[in-house]
Amino acid sequence: MIKKSTALIAVLVMLCFACNQEGRHSSQNSISSMPPPPKSPPRSISSDSAPADNLAVQEVTISKFTPPVIAKDEEIKQEDIDQVFNTEDYDNIVENKFLSSKQEPLSTFSIDVDEASYSNVRRYLLNGSLPPAGAVRIEEMINYFDYDYPQPQNGDPFSVVTEISECPWNNNHKLIHIGLQGKIIPLENLPNSNLVFLIDVSGSMDEPNKLPLVQASLKMLTEQLRGQDKVAIVVYAGSAGLVLPSTNGSNKTKIKEAIDNLQAGGSTAGGEGIRLAYKIAKENFIKGGNNRVILATDGDFNIGPSSDDALIRWIEKERRSGVFLSVLGYGMGNYKDNKMQQLADKGNGNHSYIDNINEAKKVLVQEFGSTLFTIAKDVKIQVEFNPQKVQAYRLVGYENRMLASEDFNDDQKDAGELGSGHTVTALYEVIPVGVKDEFTKSVDALKYQTNRTINSNHSNEIITVKLRYKKPDEDVSKLITKAVIDDHKSLASASDNFRFSAAVAEFGLLLRNSEFKENSSYQQVISLAKSAKGKDVNGYRSEFINLVSSTTSLAKN
Repeated sequence: MIKKSTALIAVLVMLCFACNQEGRHSSQNSISSMPPPPKSPPRSISSDSAPADNLAVQEVTISKFTPPVIAKDEEIKQEDIDQVFNTEDYDNIVENKFLSSKQEPLSTFSIDVDEASYSNVRRYLLNGSLPPAGAVRIEEMINYFDYDYPQPQNGDPFSVVTEISECPWNNNHKLIHIGLQGKIIPLENLPNSNLVFLIDVSGSMDEPNKLPLVQASLKMLTEQLRGQDKVAIVVYAGSAGLVLPSTNGSNKTKIKEAIDNLQAGGSTAGGEGIRLAYKIAKENFIKGGNNRVILATDGDFNIGPSSDDALIRWIEKERRSGVFLSVLGYGMGNYKDNKMQQLADKGNGNHSYIDNINEAKKVLVQEFGSTLFTIAKDVKIQVEFNPQKVQAYRLVGYENRMLASEDFNDDQKDAGELGSGHTVTALYEVIPVGVKDEFTKSVDALKYQTNRTINSNHSNEIITVKLRYKKPDEDVSKLITKAVIDDHKSLASASDNFRFSAAVAEFGLLLRNSEFKENSSYQQVISLAKSAKGKDVNGYRSEFINLVSSTTSLAKN
């Protein structure tokens, strides 16, 4: 009996061992059939070690990122893609309201030379959808276009032009047009440049309209470099690294080869990359030159400093070194417009959105000087309204550029920068005295104050425009003042500058579905823009007219 039991146990043990071996073999076959995990970029610099300011500069090679397969293409519906993958981010814009010229006679704001909003809005419209209201910054749409303003005189870095006529979307109101024209400095006379290309090569950039377009854009910019210029290239993905040390601008082949060799993959150590780029820029600093970091990204930072606020405050501190920051935005679906705006504004630079190669040519070739070479910094505008002429006023756009009245004389307060040859345009819609005011609300009379006394010595003036600016290497501002008289010009006799800028503003009001759009219409925008197209050397105004025409049918759906 014992012998039989022992034999039975031995057989059972052998069967279990055989099954175990077969299971292990099956498991190994299963594992070997799984796709390999995506490669991560080699970490030349550890993000867990020393602070980014003390990073060692090393070359890195970025590996191609292979995303895991989630589902077959035919299993994914378009609405699911829009819902899951569209994480674009825009700040909410609270439109400027009409203010009483008696109660608040001063309007103060920083200039804005960014152009990103127009090309981003164009991308939405050409793809068959209306843009979100937060993407429509009217001042950037207006300033996307050049205007025919005179060159400055008397040594000033810019000229000031004003014009007053009827408001197209409300004939009872007036529109005040203020234009600045930056001095055009010939390319050969521009200061020497020390540039650092800071390129996002994270996995989110692995799309045709992202990294490949970045590479094409920066190669076009490389062609503009002179022998006295120099450029370095820093990249960031899972970590940050230097792929090209500061190189003479005449060595274009070497620079382009470094750009061509970039590949996307990994997570996004954006903060670490920005710190390293500033470090390289300061190590190669040119006194009296153009020292600038050029960031190319979709803005989707997910690894870096502890918060966006910490990164912004760090950039505010670093701009005192004389290194400026320009931001080039790319792509769609996860584009972080609000973050890009903040980085450029706080870094004393500009923000452009590159949606195609033609836009890259506009920003980096045709507008090379105005994009990269600052001729005046901390430029502020303060307008005083004469209550004898104006009941109420409203600044059209510039909502994220508004300043307190006392900031105008405070040289510690940051404001916008103006590039070589750049134009800046601002519009005020005003309600003249004697016209019914349907926009401002009344308040009770003050108990402890009487109404302010009005100075009638300047009764023929409608506004006084004051501007403050600093030279790029100075910290004390200079003042320009100009009084403006209303010459009662009809809209038909207004300049092309006036009418075209008004058409673009009206288009913005319609896209935002603004509470101040009043009698705006797409047909009126088209008619006004056609009458003011002018020479249109590059065809941008014609493109605008076609864009508005295509939007007419889109808005009806």
